[in-house]
Amino acid sequence: MDAPTSDRKHTPQEDAVLPELLTEFMVDMKCEGCVNSVKNKLQTVNGVKNVEVDLGNQVVRVLGSSPVKTLTEALEQTGRKARLIGQGVPEDFLVSAAVAEFKGPDIFGVVRFAQVNMELARIEANFSGLSPGKHGWTINEFGDLTRGAASTGQVYNPADQESGKEPLGDLGTLEVDEKGDAFFSGVKQKLRVVDLIGRSAVVYGTEDKSNGGLTAAVIARSAGVGENYKKVCTCDGTIIWESSNKDFVTSKV
Repeated sequence: MDAPTSDRKHTPQEDAVLPELLTEFMVDMKCEGCVNSVKNKLQTVNGVKNVEVDLGNQVVRVLGSSPVKTLTEALEQTGRKARLIGQGVPEDFLVSAAVAEFKGPDIFGVVRFAQVNMELARIEANFSGLSPGKHGWTINEFGDLTRGAASTGQVYNPADQESGKEPLGDLGTLEVDEKGDAFFSGVKQKLRVVDLIGRSAVVYGTEDKSNGGLTAAVIARSAGVGENYKKVCTCDGTIIWESSNKDFVTSKV
């Protein structure tokens, strides 16, 4: 039996309507019963338009506007391990997805960028270990972490950005709850994922970004749809969904 859906209150950031993307997961499935359980659960999730399951490759493809976090929770409620392996749209973008991973020791998190079209990018983020309240966050010019956030340069703002507007890399505000957790889902006009590779995502201690930044992570290319069907990590032979079940967010290992 599926676990009940959480009855916690959602923040406005979680309720944001996202543009549709194709999201791919590697899911631990053994038989057609597993396939039916996964499909039935995902089809109840708000924003899911279509679900395809490839039992042979143990891949689940979900088309819709639901955040990765919501889809992952739904898959885990079926009692199966799942791991995101790709995200994007069926277009020929040079780079369709990117990720920044914050690995502690105090602040953990992951930020995902996905190209919807050449004028729009979808952004999702999960953080833990932040102080409750509002925190500014940005994309900064450089991926130099030798001095943490202090060596990442200014907020990213390409030369063709219209003057008088906020920098393109200004991502606004993260709302952090009393447990120190934050979730964000939204979109950014004019943001191109290919231009973000090698830059950094930075979180600040205050909403107005008046300090030097609490933490930073380099933005790296991530797999688009159909690019990552490997089941085993080449480094140690670990099954891919066992390598990091919580995406650095909920456990401080």
